[in-house]
Amino acid sequence: MVGKLFILFGLIAVASATVKLQEMFSWNVLDWNYPDQYLKQQALQTGALIRENALPVGIERWRNKLFVSVPRWQPGIPATLNYIPLDAPYDPSPKLTPYPSFKGNELGDCENGLTTVYRIKADKCDRLWVLDVGTYGYDPNVTNVCPYALNVYDLHTDQRIRRYVFRPEDIVSSTFIANIALDEGLTCDDTFAYFSDELGYGLIAYSWEQNKSWRFSHSYFMPDPLVGDFNIAGLNFQWGAEGIFGISAGPMGADGYRTLYFSPLTSFTEFAVSTRILRDESKVKGSYRDFKVVGSRGRDTHTTAKVMDSTGVQLFALIDQNAVGCWNSALTLKPQNVALVDKDDVGLIFPCDVKIDDSRNVWVISDRMSTFLESELNYGEINFRIYVAPFDKLTEGTVCETNAPVVQTPKLLLNYASQTPLYNSPHLESISQIPSEIFLPATSPKTSTTSFNSFSSKNIYPKVSSSLRFSKQPSQPYYFPSSQSHTSNKNPWWLQNNY
Repeated sequence: MVGKLFILFGLIAVASATVKLQEMFSWNVLDWNYPDQYLKQQALQTGALIRENALPVGIERWRNKLFVSVPRWQPGIPATLNYIPLDAPYDPSPKLTPYPSFKGNELGDCENGLTTVYRIKADKCDRLWVLDVGTYGYDPNVTNVCPYALNVYDLHTDQRIRRYVFRPEDIVSSTFIANIALDEGLTCDDTFAYFSDELGYGLIAYSWEQNKSWRFSHSYFMPDPLVGDFNIAGLNFQWGAEGIFGISAGPMGADGYRTLYFSPLTSFTEFAVSTRILRDESKVKGSYRDFKVVGSRGRDTHTTAKVMDSTGVQLFALIDQNAVGCWNSALTLKPQNVALVDKDDVGLIFPCDVKIDDSRNVWVISDRMSTFLESELNYGEINFRIYVAPFDKLTEGTVCETNAPVVQTPKLLLNYASQTPLYNSPHLESISQIPSEIFLPATSPKTSTTSFNSFSSKNIYPKVSSSLRFSKQPSQPYYFPSSQSHTSNKNPWWLQNNY
């Protein structure tokens, strides 16, 4: 039973007409849950736990778990894949719990454990897709302890159900893969995953049904040499070699395929390709013109992560601006059509990952990565933060706001575990179970000028009382509503008339 104090709660709280990201968790330094104090002291004494060496880089939410990845760039990281139980009593700086276990995160146990994980994705079939890059250390002192391997877990049983080692042809000597995007079809078997090779300038496609991968190369995967100078929170440095990084799959188009959007980290330009190309191994060669230029976000728009909602609105982390931006793909991508949904020059220093969960809540993690890598963190202050906000309220009032028609989800989309229609699953609870008196502090100390007292009956978020108080002992569990499904009725203009 989902427990006593659920924190997803705050996503429902609103304090002004411009809803901002709400801070859920924050840490000066990370820590882990150990079975007992003796084992933790032993880890501290042996160097198995060195808290100051830990940097969280990726997040993903699935029901009552919020996953957090911590790469093994330095020694003392007891687990690279972890979670925070969202049904536990609220702790503003919770300890991380290894997933699926400490043993399942053992460094160098290539067959059974995870060595280094960056980004993770949960799918509609309740599977968690995890790429173990198998490396220990950070450039230039990197050791390839294990091969690049995709690990997929059944989230109901916490058991790994597949491990797939990438082929030698998929990897080059400079390969560094940091991001993953999923392309989900109408059945659980009809799922593809895409992996961006930042430093090897490639894109790897993987088919669940075929259990096979293949690699694309393209000049659009390479960095822009004109924008390799970075300025983040007063720190100036140069990352000139960073290629394809952020990737996100859009909603399904009229042709039955999605669009994969991508951009190099060292670039302000967005590119795209239809998954019709990526799903076909025979297109690895001869598909140069199938990759398209979408447009430019404008100056100072280096982005580490991006995600697209079912309505076709993309959110992306803007590390230069300490902000999260948005773009509605129904509009031409140009600076005038890009907006900031939130900005915080303290709390959002280096927004590293952004995700949208099944209830259309936006999750963002900021980690001051540039300071961690290029300088030194001050552990006397907050360094890592996780935020959340309702998607529609976050984009409300911006050029990204959209009201897409709601359509019925195809019944062929089956639950991986039970093979019953996924969107009719009984575990998806209604909004009526969410307590209404919830509040979390905003990312910025802005004065509230307008309260939300005019929610329409169609809005999925409850009203918040003017007192905005946080209830720590609710009389019933916290649950989240299932997401509405939206389907695009046409393909983006840059992918039309190409086939």
